[in-house]
Amino acid sequence: MSGRPLGVWQPAYVALGSNLEDPAAQIRRACAALEALAATRLVRVSPLYRSRPFGPVPQPDFINAAAALLTQLPARALLEGLLAAERALGRPARHERWGPRIIDLDLLVYGTERRAEPDLILPHGGIVERNFVLYPLADIAPDLDVPGLGRVAELRGRVTSEGLERLGEP
Repeated sequence: MSGRPLGVWQPAYVALGSNLEDPAAQIRRACAALEALAATRLVRVSPLYRSRPFGPVPQPDFINAAAALLTQLPARALLEGLLAAERALGRPARHERWGPRIIDLDLLVYGTERRAEPDLILPHGGIVERNFVLYPLADIAPDLDVPGLGRVAELRGRVTSEGLERLGEP
């Protein structure tokens, strides 16, 4: 993993999703991988949600959650850690866009940082329209101010819960 720890703890939020090979178990495995990230602490995990797939590819329903982290890693190094965790959990490097997956870990928010690079957009570009991201995130951080977008509770109020079912604790 590249980058040196900042020395300053930054809050970061990650969306977790799976729809293959016992998705709830995959989310639990991903949480263990988040706990194992260098210079990072897993602070809180949302309840699990079942959601309809996003996008045009026919596939099974997803199980989703959100995780709150505190990290000393720079955003780029944290992203690299998430990608390495995905690979370790069995996600192939090449995969179908919006297709089925064993695990998906998306960096949603990193402190107050805003950036738009080809492979790292902060906050994550899909937050505002995805109920399967906003509902779990609101369970753990309703007052989080997503840089440039607003408070999570207010953002959640703008999307319906259609196609979403809260399942309970991970």
